[in-house]
Amino acid sequence: MSRPLRVLLWHVHGSWTTAFVSGPHEYLVPVLPDRGPYGRGRATSWEWPASVREVTPRQLREEHIDAVIIQRPHEVALVREWSGRAVGSRLPAVFLEHNTPKPGVVDTRHPMSDRTDVPIVHVTWFNKLYWENGRAPARVIEHGVPDPGELYTGDLSRIGVVVNEPVRRGRVVGADLLAPMAAAGPLDVFGMKVGSVATDLGLDGGRVAAHEDLPQASMHAQLARRRLYFHPMRWTSLGLSLIEAMMLGMPVVALGATDAWEAVPADAGVVSTDVDRLVASARMFLRDAEAAALAGKAGRAGALSRYGLQRFLDSWDRLLMEVTA
Repeated sequence: MSRPLRVLLWHVHGSWTTAFVSGPHEYLVPVLPDRGPYGRGRATSWEWPASVREVTPRQLREEHIDAVIIQRPHEVALVREWSGRAVGSRLPAVFLEHNTPKPGVVDTRHPMSDRTDVPIVHVTWFNKLYWENGRAPARVIEHGVPDPGELYTGDLSRIGVVVNEPVRRGRVVGADLLAPMAAAGPLDVFGMKVGSVATDLGLDGGRVAAHEDLPQASMHAQLARRRLYFHPMRWTSLGLSLIEAMMLGMPVVALGATDAWEAVPADAGVVSTDVDRLVASARMFLRDAEAAALAGKAGRAGALSRYGLQRFLDSWDRLLMEVTA
């Protein structure tokens, strides 16, 4: 790696940002008094290094910035308004695309598709394939995940799932699949705004327990006690919680959507679009702790190999040096 850079980015996705700011650079994160979507500042649920510094819009006018990571279209205008510099022409930039296209699945043009001066970086090959990227240079840098350690015990014969706002997001995150999975075994739902998930979705409160927005380390420790991990996402980008669960050493039962097929090794669990098969597989792991542990070890090995943090940081360093050259 060459010289450290000063990189501006918004706190949008906490887990992804936690990996990114583990690098060797200085990171400027906008903060607003209300700590709303465009000014969250530093994370509270993740531990970020001292190299992550909060800056107000006024302070950005005086800051030297080497590059900016754009993650939402409106940030292009905010960069100009807050820093006085135009993305691309006066400030090297990368557009990081976390999401699958909506509403058109295969023909939605990316907001940056007409620009040739700002590369689009997708977090999965699936996303790159499905977005219409137009003239923009597009590439993939797959997720990198800090290793939480092999914490899996599976001593609780229960199913763990991590999903944020399942009531509001509904079928997109597979909220409708929680009911059949809860029929397979007791279900623990971790994430943001999950406290009323059983009541709001009409689930059996005796079989579904909610764990609201735990700090990441605490969530990992608790999740690793569950016998298996269920990944219900239907149309989101590849959830980092799936990779984290495999790194913990958990076997996984995953809906065969987006990039789950790529992420889960064949011997690490079951990936299918057949919900009955997913339910049967969950029941099998709940009965057979030895099979669950073996699948979990295969998943951990695969996740460390493909989604290791250093590979991710090296890939981003190469891109940042390229755009700032």
